[in-house]
Amino acid sequence: METIRGNVWKFGDDISTDLIIPGKYKFKTIDLEELSRHAMEGADPNFASKISKGDVIVAGKNFGCGSSREQAPLVLKHAGISAVVAKSFARIFYRNSFNIGLPLVECAELYDNTETGESIEIRLTEGKVISQGKTFYFKPIPGFLMTILQDGGLVEHYRKRGSFVWEEPTGSQ
Repeated sequence: METIRGNVWKFGDDISTDLIIPGKYKFKTIDLEELSRHAMEGADPNFASKISKGDVIVAGKNFGCGSSREQAPLVLKHAGISAVVAKSFARIFYRNSFNIGLPLVECAELYDNTETGESIEIRLTEGKVISQGKTFYFKPIPGFLMTILQDGGLVEHYRKRGSFVWEEPTGSQ
């Protein structure tokens, strides 16, 4: 999970949780299979039928703004999105995403240098995104968040480890 490869789906600024999963679906069912068929429907009505497992969303500023519904990152992950790279994220969306095991990367320069359909490689622990032969840098994902991601989210992390305490890997400084 330290390296993610996928095709880009590009969206603009202020993609709210209502655009990610419209409330008219969220309040009718809790079935993630059904909800994932409507992922990003508010921004692109056909998005869920076009994406492939492993694809990556690249977005502008303030991705995940709006209500704090945890279903938004869950729906993206369940639909097959492997990561979201944006200029910035709403803070509650950021934390909810890591809690459910969906990696997010803040990399402002990537947005203006990639297009839908291009393939990218994200190196989470190195802090690099490679797109069209160019390398863009971001603050690497901290070890404790990588552990949560690798465990499949915060609940799975707790189940595997019996606590929320993160221990530095042996040999690390």
